[in-house]
Amino acid sequence: MKNDQLKRKKNILYTGFGDKGTTTLFHCDQGRISKSANIIEALGSLDELNAYLGVVKVYAEREHLVIVLNSKNKISISRILGDIQQTLFVIQAELAGSDMTVKKTDLNKIEKVISIISDILPPITFFTVAGGSFLSANLDFSRTLARRCERRIVAVLDEGYNRVSHVTIAYLNRLSSVLFAMSRYSNHALSIKEEHPKYNK
Repeated sequence: MKNDQLKRKKNILYTGFGDKGTTTLFHCDQGRISKSANIIEALGSLDELNAYLGVVKVYAEREHLVIVLNSKNKISISRILGDIQQTLFVIQAELAGSDMTVKKTDLNKIEKVISIISDILPPITFFTVAGGSFLSANLDFSRTLARRCERRIVAVLDEGYNRVSHVTIAYLNRLSSVLFAMSRYSNHALSIKEEHPKYNK
């Protein structure tokens, strides 16, 4: 094979192996599995959330919003989102059968953000309507994607799959909370009042 042909083959973005609706995973003891399997749906949901967080991160960078962690340190919302994206890649790998797993420090980080924002904002007494700023609305939408990821992975666990650690499950549970917290914080920092459902009153 000529060098230019070899180069084109290495750069190709598809294999054709999945043309019959099947795929493989790291552990893959049963060979190829259907792309409709719950585990593939869970992996796809994680991928979708990760990609959308990339969109939200771009808007967060434009707003330059930061959260003060302590007297000496602060962190931007865009940085938090970037860290979450990296952790989602670990969760995807773990779910697919690798030895990677979410660290307790990753869980502690988002729990700290939730705690700090909770101390800044007034307590939640009603449901909130998504909207206000563009950043807040998209963080809230990301929250719903995170909840779907959690549901999809729990469905896989209910089938007897045991390759996901309890720390990873806890992280997924906190993920929707930290995204909601940052959604509320974004509107607060931009001086946008929260809207509550009127229930047709």
